[in-house]
Amino acid sequence: MSLADKIFIEMCRDILDNGTSTEGEKVRPHWPDGAPAYTVKKFGVVNRYDLSKEFPIMTLRRTALKSATDEMLWIWQRKSSNIHDLHSHIWDEWADEDGSIGKAYGYQMGVKHQYKEGMMDQVDRVIYDLKNDPFSRRIMTNMYVHQDLHEMNLYPCAYSMTFNVTQKAGHDKLTLNAILNQRSQDVLAANNWNVVQYAVLVHMLAQVCGMEPGELVHVIADAHIYDRHIPVIEELIARPVYDAPVFWLNPDVKDFYEFTRDDVKVENYVTGPQIENIPIAI
Repeated sequence: MSLADKIFIEMCRDILDNGTSTEGEKVRPHWPDGAPAYTVKKFGVVNRYDLSKEFPIMTLRRTALKSATDEMLWIWQRKSSNIHDLHSHIWDEWADEDGSIGKAYGYQMGVKHQYKEGMMDQVDRVIYDLKNDPFSRRIMTNMYVHQDLHEMNLYPCAYSMTFNVTQKAGHDKLTLNAILNQRSQDVLAANNWNVVQYAVLVHMLAQVCGMEPGELVHVIADAHIYDRHIPVIEELIARPVYDAPVFWLNPDVKDFYEFTRDDVKVENYVTGPQIENIPIAI
């Protein structure tokens, strides 16, 4: 069993057995047929993944590594908030007629700020600090910008990353660790997708900064399973599990802005069948 499977199964079981329901409450999300989308939820879920030991892609069902990486690069590398710059259709529901999702996600990562070292956006600042001041306790990003929320078609869910560098005894390279903060998560649709995205990001940043990947800590304020997802989750977490695959990142890429979705792959990735047509609350 991969660690990602174990964490996912235990988290889902805890939500279903010990979570609280929003049924009958005033909720914003709804199903395409107009019915309220209620959830069973847990507050303050924290999951830890040691990237030095295993790549956290679950085997219960297949997670599309290249598509997840492409969306992460859309935000962190291309710094776009237009779906025409994305190779998938996962954001179509929130885009306007021009393809924009407003001042969300990639837009915020591309805004330049004045530092004593010059003008930099959030991504460039992270890379600069990791290379020049790795033991700083101020290496972080934030997409949840209150002054721009009214111009976002969806408020950021995974909104903040905090990076922290450690030195392991006996290791020549420094270790890059990170905390992903998420205000809300649809566990069935997005949990492993987000974990995979930010695990890839840590691997990429570690490589271009001459480090090795360490821990990814995922903090979810509101981890929820939608009412119409409960039977799917029950079936999913009862499936057989397999060993984690081997992650490969193109070792020739030394500049973060040169990575593409084709620079990542997993080998020996055995999974259960994919779940088709998951209903998505909007």
